[in-house]
Amino acid sequence: MTRPIEQAFALAKQRYADNGIDVEAALTRLDSLPISMHCWQGDDVRGFENPQGELTGGIQATGNYPGRARNAGELRADIDKAMALIPGPKRLNLHAIYLESDSPVERDAIEPRHFAGWVDWARQRKVGLDFNPTCFSHAKSADGFTLAHQDAAVRRFWIDHCKASRHISAWFGEQLGTPSVMNIWVPDGMKDLTVDRFAPRQRLMNAIDDIISEKLNPAHHIDAVESKLFGIGAESYTVGSNEFCLGYAASRQIALTLDAGHFHPTEVISDKISSAMLYVPRLLLHVSRPVRWDSDHVVLLDDETQAIANEIVRQQLFDRVHIGLDFFDASINRVAAWVIGTRNSKKALLRALLEPVDALKKLENSGDYTARLALLEELKTLPWQAVWDAWCLRSDVPIGADWLSDIRQYEQQILTQR
Repeated sequence: MTRPIEQAFALAKQRYADNGIDVEAALTRLDSLPISMHCWQGDDVRGFENPQGELTGGIQATGNYPGRARNAGELRADIDKAMALIPGPKRLNLHAIYLESDSPVERDAIEPRHFAGWVDWARQRKVGLDFNPTCFSHAKSADGFTLAHQDAAVRRFWIDHCKASRHISAWFGEQLGTPSVMNIWVPDGMKDLTVDRFAPRQRLMNAIDDIISEKLNPAHHIDAVESKLFGIGAESYTVGSNEFCLGYAASRQIALTLDAGHFHPTEVISDKISSAMLYVPRLLLHVSRPVRWDSDHVVLLDDETQAIANEIVRQQLFDRVHIGLDFFDASINRVAAWVIGTRNSKKALLRALLEPVDALKKLENSGDYTARLALLEELKTLPWQAVWDAWCLRSDVPIGADWLSDIRQYEQQILTQR
């Protein structure tokens, strides 16, 4: 049954070898590049703090496909099903609202013990965890401001929430032996014309300075800040703009988060990676698919996903770039969405690793742009799919669309019963 795949792989290896590419070396590298799956795809960003509460902060999950996870056990089971259908290493990205507690816990009082179930789960599966403070969908964010709020007491609440989140993130890294990347994003902004754009940004800068003032072990925890162009309810002014976050990350030497949907529709983050890497020590990439801006659709194997992967590989940024996903689609099977998006991201990385980068750079540096273009186009038709199928076979995950039957069975037996 597997013989045709093995035969196709042998032929593909030879085709790539003829172009100076070591397929086995590419697969070895691919096996070292984890993608951090986002927990919030499984329950439409509801969390367990108040799962029936209203989403705010410009966030919307549209659709009512059956089977949304209602608690941590269901969510972990769904993630397990998705991860079993995806080859290669994975991580999990958690938001603070995914805590587990028998009684209500305010966000400025969260502790590592509220995430012990997640750490136990991750340790058993040998995956790392990443983290995010949740600065939205809360009474103290109802007016659209958190860390940049005029009220010092409200600001202190969110500062303390982010500080508590850093301790949880560092605990993840200590417990699991791999650093947790903690991403700070806030929805702060205004719907209409804004007179004073400076003061809120000064407050945000001072607030983040306070948050990161305690030095934590970088082997356990990495700080990151994420920008946004605008959001629903903040169409005219976003405090944490790209310029703010790039300047902040560069001046404080922390990681910068680039989200594929957080820019003008004609902008792409693949073109920003090489510039940002000159000034910041690390990047966190939120790979998503904007349709008419930040709509967080499931990642496709499209031009921008491929361009992001190419930038990571061509510039050898493996140790400085962290790859995470960020989409939430409730109009299709949520577990399938994880599988589709994560497999596509890994396909893009594989295709990037199967480029003769040194040969392409040599052509470029010598001014032979004709050969550069010709080779780039010919590479598109080399049999990377045969390499992908062989890697799936080695990883003991379904090949092609065979994974869909597993999802359908899981849907019938589990999801539709919720």
